[in-house]
Amino acid sequence: MSAPAALMAAAEGGIIGDGRTGAYLALAAGALGLALAWLATSRAGHRISAGNPRTGGMAAMATGALGTVLAVLHAATADGGPGTGNGLVGAVVAVPLGLGAVLLGRRALTRSAARTAPPGA
Repeated sequence: MSAPAALMAAAEGGIIGDGRTGAYLALAAGALGLALAWLATSRAGHRISAGNPRTGGMAAMATGALGTVLAVLHAATADGGPGTGNGLVGAVVAVPLGLGAVLLGRRALTRSAARTAPPGA
């Protein structure tokens, strides 16, 4: 595929965002953010050395926010309704996944701040 043809396909939504691709990308980002947030908040994160809970919480919040933004953009630009093969239902499902990742990531941040705070502070 030549460069001008690739640019035309991208402009028409043929490379990313065509059909279910954008919704799958948003679902993957939301699920990854939720997994990162779970590792950061749970004790399993300490057993398998997933790193600093603060870093995990920040990564979960960023990934969850990215998944939410991608899902909202895909849902806003989807043609047709549910069941037409454009990924609208996947985008709608990806929004709570991303928001859940942001909320759990925030919880991991507050829990890590409470653990590191000096007594009496």
